[in-house]
Amino acid sequence: MKVALVGLGRMGAAIAGRILEGGFDLVVHNRSTEKAAGLAEAGARVAGSVAEACAGRDVVITMVADDGALGAVAYGAGGLCASLPAGAVHLVMGTHGVAALGALEEAHRRAGQQLVAAPVLGRPDAAAAGELGIVAAGPADAVARCRPLFELIGRRVFAAGERPAGAAVIKLSNNFLLGSCIEAMGEAFALARKYEVAPEVLYDVLTEGLFAAPAYKVYGRLIADEAYEPAGFAAHLGLKDATLVLAAGEAARVPLPSANTLRDRLLSAIAHGDGDKDWSVMAREQARASGLE
Repeated sequence: MKVALVGLGRMGAAIAGRILEGGFDLVVHNRSTEKAAGLAEAGARVAGSVAEACAGRDVVITMVADDGALGAVAYGAGGLCASLPAGAVHLVMGTHGVAALGALEEAHRRAGQQLVAAPVLGRPDAAAAGELGIVAAGPADAVARCRPLFELIGRRVFAAGERPAGAAVIKLSNNFLLGSCIEAMGEAFALARKYEVAPEVLYDVLTEGLFAAPAYKVYGRLIADEAYEPAGFAAHLGLKDATLVLAAGEAARVPLPSANTLRDRLLSAIAHGDGDKDWSVMAREQARASGLE
């Protein structure tokens, strides 16, 4: 299988590394060409444009930050829809909105191509270890063609149906729930600190009791230690996802009151200059609101 990957941020670069280790013929492209240097040394061919990356490829993966970036690489004279060979698969592995994927699915259908959405669950270190969760949705035959790639980068594939937007709904719902847990932990830790109880006590109670799950252990540790750098998942990306969650809820007439709280907390963190810190920095916003900072 001939593969291309467009978008070499931390997650995209980690996924590309796994694909190379699996022995695939890989072409990579990124707006900032210096990000491709290490992959080129490892055996990837570097394309100077999206169109060049698509030439002769069976599957082209995109791992870009948001819907705007996805549109920029997908549409137009040199974009994926114009450049992918007939029958090829566009494998979208970033987190995107339901409406954006619906429009892109139709554009690829008109071009005789296929779209598979497969957003990932996990951080770049999990990608490098081949331990991501993958939520996959799209035509069954197209998903099956991508499965060898999923097996390289993921520990499990969660099937979300034959419409790519289904994968977006599941990924956004997961991030919404995780973000809401972090926001609630921020409130709980602020309450404990306000009564001059050491954060470590609450952390131990959470992680040794009913909340002994990775989300609480990982993010509870960050909040207890106020360790918001380096970012595993930046606050500005969390805000993007919260906004997409609210848009999906509005389109389906599903009220999501907790998502509004999550969005506002992230927006406040970014307004205070913490947009590039880990999204657990929401707890700092709660601390400020509580008079602790």
